[in-house]
Amino acid sequence: MSATEWQSVSRQKRLEPRASVLIESLRDIGYSLQTAISDVIDNSITAGAANVELLANTDNNNPAIGILDDGCGMLESDLLEAMRPGSQSPLEKRPDHDLGRFGLGLKTASFSQCRCLTVVTRRCNKTSCAVWDLDVVAKTDEWYVEIPDATFNIPWSDRLGGNGTLIVWQKLDRLIDPNDNADTRNLVRQLDEAVSHLELVFHRFLAGEPGLKRISISLNGRDLIPFDPFHSRHAATIYGPMEVIKLRSQKVQVQPFTLPHHNKVTLQEWDRYAGAAGYIKNQGFYLYREKRLILHGTWFNLARQSELTKLARVRIDVPNGMDAHWKIDVKKSSAQPPAPVRDRLKKIIETIGATSKRVYSSRGKKLTSDNQLPVWARKQNKNRIFYDLNLDHPVIARFMNTLDEEQECEFERILALIESTIPIDTLFADISSHPANVKTRDLDCKEFSHLVRKTFCALKSGDVCNDEIRLMMSSAEPFRSNWEATEELIREIEGGNET
Repeated sequence: MSATEWQSVSRQKRLEPRASVLIESLRDIGYSLQTAISDVIDNSITAGAANVELLANTDNNNPAIGILDDGCGMLESDLLEAMRPGSQSPLEKRPDHDLGRFGLGLKTASFSQCRCLTVVTRRCNKTSCAVWDLDVVAKTDEWYVEIPDATFNIPWSDRLGGNGTLIVWQKLDRLIDPNDNADTRNLVRQLDEAVSHLELVFHRFLAGEPGLKRISISLNGRDLIPFDPFHSRHAATIYGPMEVIKLRSQKVQVQPFTLPHHNKVTLQEWDRYAGAAGYIKNQGFYLYREKRLILHGTWFNLARQSELTKLARVRIDVPNGMDAHWKIDVKKSSAQPPAPVRDRLKKIIETIGATSKRVYSSRGKKLTSDNQLPVWARKQNKNRIFYDLNLDHPVIARFMNTLDEEQECEFERILALIESTIPIDTLFADISSHPANVKTRDLDCKEFSHLVRKTFCALKSGDVCNDEIRLMMSSAEPFRSNWEATEELIREIEGGNET
């Protein structure tokens, strides 16, 4: 039986989803407060807003969150369509720079945080208002949106200009403990986290770029400061070449960046650009859809996050016409690269990884190669790298010459114990998170003086000339970083003809 014949004898029955059930299910798509606010701000930017105000009332028993913009606003017919769940198909072609996706964002983002969504909008000084109250939907089991006669009792409605839109969230049951409605500490904490999130997600809009309209976003009057994850204005940041990948007549732009080594930036800058998760977790691809950040800190399973590539970050720009190819989700917080792009990204990783490794390890290599008096010897056996104490160091060697055979064997066992118990995991963790804070132990004046004299005399006993001794000691710690004091002690030794 053909499909046409089957349809001719089949029956059709309308099965509308139960409003009270579906609308509660829509609340659990997976939004956080950060991603929910971001999704609503997408609408403000698409509406041409220059200013977006986040408004939060956390001081009483009726807390609320507002998002106010000065965009083009809507007429009532447009507002009712915008309040419809699934107002636009994701298959429809969207205008360039439209940040929308499924026609669900306003509703699902709002419902994920509150039980009462109010939208007040004004276009050409004509005001329209609509309210989704989930308690009403649960009670009636119908898709009833309320149209208030007046807006004077709606928080912040008096701040709406001639054109613009105000979104108000009330009944914040997902943000405030329903058993303690006066405790808004969780709400305050999440708002602070949302600010950091918005400063990253919309940093290109906040900073302004050629061809991109600059916008202002604030929270209760405090302006958000754009956070550029590539530290692109720093002189030590390395720009990789821009690459264009064509896919079905559309373009994907890819540009790698290598962040400055920690000795090239201040401690405050190093901590800021590490982000809350640290450099290792924040390395990788940064995917932007129409200049809005979608996803960051991932290699899309094409490479591992490692210490030596932690300074590598890659910006990927895609147009909104590639949403389906990248499998961008409703929350606009996850994506997967299509196969042709994925193959090219894998090759790009090899190049940028090498640059990051070179920047991060070059300082260490330089110190090792220049040091003519290494205390530690770096050794490699196949894929295993380990560190041994350098028994040829003049101070160590001279001391061992004073020992008898039994004492020398015991001393070598002690050194082996030290070598086998280097706290590599702890060092790795500390250097990864706070490299500028990891220091060697300081020697007091007496210890330092003794070490200078012992080293000088040990080298002198090997028939090394004074100039060569100076050169060797100036390349080694702790003398190099304290060279002025070291040289003064050497002059004293030379003057006293110490042996």
